[in-house]
Formats: sequence, C-alpha cells, structure tokens
Amino acid sequence: VQLQASGGGLVQAGGSLRLSCAASGRTFSSSVMGWFRQAPGRERQFVTAINWRGSSTFNADSVKGRFTIARDNAKNTVYLQMNSLKPEDTAVYYCASASRGGSYSDASSYDYWGQGTLVTVSS
Repeated sequence: VQLQASGGGLVQAGGSLRLSCAASGRTFSSSVMGWFRQAPGRERQFVTAINWRGSSTFNADSVKGRFTIARDNAKNTVYLQMNSLKPEDTAVYYCASASRGGSYSDASSYDYWGQGTLVTVSS
C-alpha cells in the first residue's frame, strides 16, 4: 500500500484547508484510515481516524468540532477537512492505514504511512 498526502499549505488563523490522501492497493476499503501530525520538536500526535465503512470516526479532543475525516472507497481516498484553524495546528500531517486492529489513536497500530504534508497556520 502506498499513501500520498496532499493539500497542505499556509493559511491564516480561522481559515480552512482540506487534506487528501490517495491510496494504492487493494486493501484500502478494508483498512482503518487515520491522520496524525507532528509539530517541530514534538512527538507524532493522533488527530482523527475513520473505520473502513466510514460509519465511525474518532477525533482527538484538540480537533473536535473543527476537523472532519471522510473517505471515498471508490476513489481510494481519505480526506481531512480542517476548519477554524489555529496556530497550534501547525505541523506536518501524515495519513496512515491500519488493517490488523488495535487502538485507533496509537501510531503503532498503523501499517503504512504517507510522506506527510505541511500545514502552517499564521496568527
């Protein structure tokens, strides 16, 4: 499985961005998909995840009410809509896929990772 994240950029506080993660491989539609982020000098942090059907989502407290994850299994793509962005959301955002169970918020549960896309929120 290969994951390609895109959509990052520079945005002012209060603005919005939509990230995309395109996946190759036949296991996408059966995999949990997640987004993590890593700010400079900090550990990688769970952001949000979605189950294989798209019927359940899981969000970190820091992004609840602002970020929304969605997936289109026909297009092998997962999206992260980010609204009301804050400077503390600045980070490299990574998409990841998991097919063997485990905690959605635990990075070790994920088998494959994209290369990351940088989101910078200016104040």
